[in-house]
Amino acid sequence: MLQIPLNGCSTAYENEGVQLSSLQSDKFTVVSHPKYPRHRVRVKKTAFCDPTVNVYTGYLDVDQGAKHMFFYLFESRGKPDEGPGCSSSMGLLMELGPCSIDMDGSSSNGTVWNPYSWNEAVNIFFLDQPQTIGTTEDAAKNVHGFITIFFETFKQFSGRPLHLSGESYGGRYLPVFASEIYDQNQIAKAEGRPTLNLQSVLIGNGITDISTLYAGRYEIECGTAALDIPFQSINACVRMKTALPRCQSAMLKGCIEQFDTINCRAAVNFCDDELSTGMWASGRNVYDISKMCIGDDLCYVENTAIKKYLDLPETRELLGVETPYNFPACSSMVGENFNAHMDKWAVPTQYYVAGLLDRGIRVLIYAGTYDWQCNWVANKLWVDELEWSRKSEYAEARWNDWFVGGSKAGEIKQTPLLTFATVRGAGHMMKSLALIGHWIVNRNL
Repeated sequence: MLQIPLNGCSTAYENEGVQLSSLQSDKFTVVSHPKYPRHRVRVKKTAFCDPTVNVYTGYLDVDQGAKHMFFYLFESRGKPDEGPGCSSSMGLLMELGPCSIDMDGSSSNGTVWNPYSWNEAVNIFFLDQPQTIGTTEDAAKNVHGFITIFFETFKQFSGRPLHLSGESYGGRYLPVFASEIYDQNQIAKAEGRPTLNLQSVLIGNGITDISTLYAGRYEIECGTAALDIPFQSINACVRMKTALPRCQSAMLKGCIEQFDTINCRAAVNFCDDELSTGMWASGRNVYDISKMCIGDDLCYVENTAIKKYLDLPETRELLGVETPYNFPACSSMVGENFNAHMDKWAVPTQYYVAGLLDRGIRVLIYAGTYDWQCNWVANKLWVDELEWSRKSEYAEARWNDWFVGGSKAGEIKQTPLLTFATVRGAGHMMKSLALIGHWIVNRNL
């Protein structure tokens, strides 16, 4: 990884208290914290994406600049002094960010206004994962360091409600990140230091408990959990149905009851070979089975446009990007590193969720019904099975329809701490402002 020098940076602050609005747009301001001597944050103001609010971009530098996490911060359009947030470029420019990638050439700057952005209600951080981290538990320490430095330096964030949100692999990241924040809060409280006001975790179409994944994928392809008529061939479905018990048994023994790298890897390879190849061969979009896969990047032509836009010299200058490398929608280096550590399978992430719930941290799990990759059935299965102190309360709660503008948007089961919601007709990537708006203010749908 390229080491980034401090050229063009202004004075470094160590927890002195700085106003974000005072930052410059022509160079980074460096902020640090004595509690985190291996971390620093570089931040600058920018005119990127949303002209109606203050926008900031920058880096978290880790290990004296050996590793970097890039971030965007968009203030809330409504109440910038009240909102929280954490989430990255694809989600920003395809789903919930203040602007969306321009796909028809109608704009002059490559993006178009998104009226459904989450910053209608909250301030949002979009945070990118560093490439040299191999486990989620290691990454959690960097995320906690970043938020602490930022919140304690820019005092307008002190005490604000903090909600961690993400999708897909975020189902693994977020429970661990939130648990690190909670545990570090207890240490800080005992030492008389400021704490982060962690309120909730929001996971959209996430991968959390790997034991339910393949059973859910079978239902999406071969049942009526997504489409009224299954799209997969009967022959492929029979093969999947036959292989599913063996897949689940192998994963239970090798990955769950007693994790063993070799046995777990063999189980995952068997499950993928027998239960995933039919989907990939179908040509359908694995993130939205109602569509065919198009484009060269994750089945969405938008991702190609996003890459082209973010690689433009003027966009890189606007954001303050200093790496010489072009933007990848997905980094094979990151995936290979996490895969080498068996990060997705080695630790039962649902245990982190249970630990958070038992300590009063609210959790929202939601999923679009057309997603296959991290499907709603798999998520419902692990949430139903989750072992925590108020499991019976959740089990007894009723399912209800929820609506947006008078139209049914999905089904929802709500309890004071744990809520599960489906979003009908949505895929892996979705705008979900109505759902999020209610959740942030702790109001039932």
